Amino acid sequence: MPQNNQNKLLEILLVSTRLGLTSFGGPVAHLGYFHEEYVRRKKWLDEKSYADLVALCQFLPGPASSQVGIGIGVHRGGLLGGILAFIGFTAPSAIALILFAMLLKGLNIHDAGWIHGLKIVAVAVVAHAIAGMAQKLTPDKPTKAIALFSLTLTLLWQTAFTQVGIIVLAAAAGLILFKQTKGEPTGNISIAISHRFAAICLVLFFSLLIFLPILKEFTSSYWLALFDSFYRSGSLVFGGGHVVLPLLEREFVPTGLLTKEEFLAGYGAAQAVPGPLFTFAAYVGAVTNGWVGGLVATIAVFLPAFLLILGTLPFWNTMRQNPKIKGALIGVNAAVVGILIAAFYNPIWTSSILAPMDFAFAAILFSMLAYWKLPPWVIVVTGAVGGILLL
Repeated sequence: MPQNNQNKLLEILLVSTRLGLTSFGGPVAHLGYFHEEYVRRKKWLDEKSYADLVALCQFLPGPASSQVGIGIGVHRGGLLGGILAFIGFTAPSAIALILFAMLLKGLNIHDAGWIHGLKIVAVAVVAHAIAGMAQKLTPDKPTKAIALFSLTLTLLWQTAFTQVGIIVLAAAAGLILFKQTKGEPTGNISIAISHRFAAICLVLFFSLLIFLPILKEFTSSYWLALFDSFYRSGSLVFGGGHVVLPLLEREFVPTGLLTKEEFLAGYGAAQAVPGPLFTFAAYVGAVTNGWVGGLVATIAVFLPAFLLILGTLPFWNTMRQNPKIKGALIGVNAAVVGILIAAFYNPIWTSSILAPMDFAFAAILFSMLAYWKLPPWVIVVTGAVGGILLL
């Protein structure tokens, strides 16, 4: 490998790791950090290319900020650059949450006051996410109706296929209701990925999504079942890391692999670490099967995002100009709001707000986050301390 290319790859790893250690605040904040570092300081790509890449990642299911980081890594250093950018941005929070999961092992967390406080933190954080997403994704009566339908169906029909069915129905509704929507002007992203390689990535994405559940039924492999659960969750999340909560909750809590207390404690802790919220999967995997489970869960939940960004980049300019695709996306995004509200009610609200004082404390934490704009780690620390005082 030429020395210049080695230096470039090392720079990608170092810059992305620094971002992984310092990027608090969720996907919107991450995109701001990326813009400052990659566009303004490093000038690895221009404003239009960055905006175009962000638009693509908002269109795809999965963690948008992670996909943007992968895309920039590929743009800068090819496929290996994308892998290093992903590792650098993801590893710090994944390691921290795996260590947190290992720390909880053997402890009685059901009656711990700080765990109760972290559960109330989850109420404040998800409420804030809902408020922001609803304002942006449900601006009119048709989108509000889709969100209400999704909310109702999610609460009344709780199966493993509910979210998939809702997303399909919402996309169909979007095709009908928003078919007059025009595509936006596009720019080009200079990335050396062939159409053939992109097509292979897309075929692999759908093949794993379809055949992993089938293979799981014909084998008794625990690891295959674990990989399938996280892969499907990572494949079906529209709207960012917060929406992975109901998918993972329905995969692991009803089966008894995790208690609600363990699940929500990890979700609260995930707000305290930088990097992508999808690394919450590392915590879930580590609780169920140690650090190896955490590593497998992290790979499985992020693999769909990796395959999709590599598979769609060469086709994106054509796709964005298709009004049918954009109309379907509007419907899907509205459905995400309803799914998130359902997850907010159950299990987050029902397991966390047990007394009037809990509600008052959640309101204080929400105000600190939404109105006083305090960093998420401050909210988490306040929640943990407050939970001890409440009990």
